[in-house]
Amino acid sequence: MKVTIIGSGYVGLVTGACLAEQGNNVFCLDLDPKKIEILNSGGVPIYEPGLKEMIERNRAAGRLQFSTDIAASVAHGDIQFIAVGTPPDEDGSADLQYVVAAARNIGRHMTTPKVIVDKSTVPVGTADKVQAAITEELEKRGLEPELCSVVSNPEFLKEGAAVEDFMRPDRIVIGTEATPAGLRAKEQMRKLYAPFNRNHERTYYMDVKSAELTKYAANAMLATRISFMNELANLADLVGADIESVRQGIGADSRIGFGFLYPGTGYGGSCFPKDVSALSKTAKEHGRELKILDAVEAVNEIQKYILVEKIEQRFGKDLSGMKFALWGLAFKPNTDDMREAPSRVIIAELVKRGATIVAYDPVAMPEAQHCLELDFAGNSDSLQKVSMVANPMNALNGCDALVIATEWKVFHTPDFDQVMQKLTRPIIFDGRNLYEPATMKELGIEYYGIGRHN
Repeated sequence: MKVTIIGSGYVGLVTGACLAEQGNNVFCLDLDPKKIEILNSGGVPIYEPGLKEMIERNRAAGRLQFSTDIAASVAHGDIQFIAVGTPPDEDGSADLQYVVAAARNIGRHMTTPKVIVDKSTVPVGTADKVQAAITEELEKRGLEPELCSVVSNPEFLKEGAAVEDFMRPDRIVIGTEATPAGLRAKEQMRKLYAPFNRNHERTYYMDVKSAELTKYAANAMLATRISFMNELANLADLVGADIESVRQGIGADSRIGFGFLYPGTGYGGSCFPKDVSALSKTAKEHGRELKILDAVEAVNEIQKYILVEKIEQRFGKDLSGMKFALWGLAFKPNTDDMREAPSRVIIAELVKRGATIVAYDPVAMPEAQHCLELDFAGNSDSLQKVSMVANPMNALNGCDALVIATEWKVFHTPDFDQVMQKLTRPIIFDGRNLYEPATMKELGIEYYGIGRHN
């Protein structure tokens, strides 16, 4: 099948590469010429395990191409995926300007029937706006609006496991309308996703608005579990309980399960923060407060400061002259995504208190450097207090303590003898509960986890 992907960012690249892998002819569009130049020269502008190899394989086979040519992209695909960004607006709502612009471009150039697929994470009612924008452009040209049908097909991709999630999905959600055009679009989508349903049917068909809400509901539920566990972990610290024992005790209940029950320094990334905020904003627009989600957001913001509070309790508020090693910069492992990363809050707060930071991350350091330059814009003195090294052990040299912000596998079993030798004091502030307090105590390491009672 001929497929166009509008937007060659995280979702667009993964979607395009994986659909090409199934034998489809995929045209990926992006209006950023630098990004397209990188892709056409064999590079990939994001880090995602397995994605680069898949892109190379399908480009070589002629099934995947990248371009900035809007007219060519519309002409190419019978199915047009809109996978552009929907950043949060100032009021917390999703900014749909890029989605609507993509829709208008389709309406300006299409001459044959198209299935338009909202792949971007968008609030309920967006499909109506996309349809309206395309219809307006078609009517300007004297064409029938029945030429297109808008489908909602939200993505459920975990950063760091996105290729695997797409190729072996636990569910595929497709929202269509019960109109002749909608039924034709449903059949086209069924054909496109047939290779992913060979073992068993994974597709859930529903109306468009239900599909749009499903995506937000899923992310809001996961974010809620994280904030819930963080609240319990903070309480465990106060009452002397061990949150790991609590996690195992409640996770064993089949009604609850273990997923997303890991306390830490709060969630970040491109999805949970903006999706929780956007869903709450949508509710307010309809005269309803989602009090649980407002609390989820508030807890998450507080949690990003939890390691700083523990460091203050140990060393005091004035950290002048102190140096901290920081392991992990990305908001989660297996990605270089620094959006809403807790490490940015930790770095800013420690520097504000006079400390210097030596950081290491397996893949996110270039992106982290760019983000920190934005965070410390106009304050070069603060920026100079943060350095990065190419080896995690080298980050420890002469530092007063180790701070862990991301649970990369490389941090799970370090040489603790070396850790103790390199640090001036054997102290670890573990924001991801990678280590057992009892083991740390036996080694002579002063250990501070999240809700872990020694």
